[in-house]
Amino acid sequence: MFIAMNRFKVFPGTEAMFEEVWATRDTHLPSVPGFISFYLLRGPARDDHILYSSHTTWRDKAAFEAWTQSEAFRQAHRNAGGNRSLYLGHPEFEGFTVVQSVE
Repeated sequence: MFIAMNRFKVFPGTEAMFEEVWATRDTHLPSVPGFISFYLLRGPARDDHILYSSHTTWRDKAAFEAWTQSEAFRQAHRNAGGNRSLYLGHPEFEGFTVVQSVE
């Protein structure tokens, strides 16, 4: 498996708007080959931001990379730039290959 995460530093007071953007967008993920699951995570609050992370699980890294090159990816992210006023800096991507899993 492969886990793809993006960290967002959301300005205090804009959390509800940030969450609404995610809740109402058309992700296209359920129809993408190799997609397993998606989570939007709210983390700790700091003085200047609240940490959020989008977390997707994929069959393998190749499935994730195919998604990033797909038309479905372009459609899902076509309006992403319009929400930059909600967060501090650019999202920070982190990709992980699963080496152990306990279920």
